[in-house]
Amino acid sequence: MRIIAGRWGGRRLRVPRRGAVRPTADRVREAWMSALQPDVEGATVADLFAGSGALGLEVLSRGARRVTFVEKSPASLAALRANIAALGAERDARIAREDAFAFVRGVERPYDLVLADPPYERGLATRLVEAFLNRPFAAALWIEHSRRETLPACPAARTRRYGDTLLTTITADHAR
Repeated sequence: MRIIAGRWGGRRLRVPRRGAVRPTADRVREAWMSALQPDVEGATVADLFAGSGALGLEVLSRGARRVTFVEKSPASLAALRANIAALGAERDARIAREDAFAFVRGVERPYDLVLADPPYERGLATRLVEAFLNRPFAAALWIEHSRRETLPACPAARTRRYGDTLLTTITADHAR
C-alpha cells in the first residue's frame, strides 16, 4: 500500500500482519480523496478505525492541518506508529487508542472531516451513521462500507459505488 498523492505521494506504508485490517483499495482511496480534496486543505480530521493510517496519512499528505487516528488493535497501532514515524508526521498526527464509538461520544469540538473505514459485515457503519445523525461530531462524515450494509435513511446522504464498496457522505447540516 502507498500514499497516492501530495507531499508523500508514492511512499509505501506498512500494514499490520495477520490480516488485522482490510486496506482500502488504491482505486477507491484515490476516488475518495479526489471527492473530498476541496475540503482537505487546513482541515482537522479524525480517521476512525484507522488501521495502518492510510486514509489519515493521505489527507495529511494533501494538506490537512491535523489528523487524529483512532484505533485500538495493538497490531494496527504498531503499523500506524511506524508509518507516522517513517513519514515524519508526528507533529500533525495524534493517536487515540480507544474504541471509535467511545471516541465520537467524547468529541467536544466537531472535526472538519471524519473518515471511517470500519470492518465490514458487523453493523459498525450503521452504528456510526446513527451516532452521527443523533449528534454530529464533524462537519462531514465520509464512511466506507459494504454494499450489503444498508445505512439508516438520510435523504441528503451521497453515496458512490466502487464494485462492492460504497462511500457515503453525510454533512452535519443535513444530519438532523
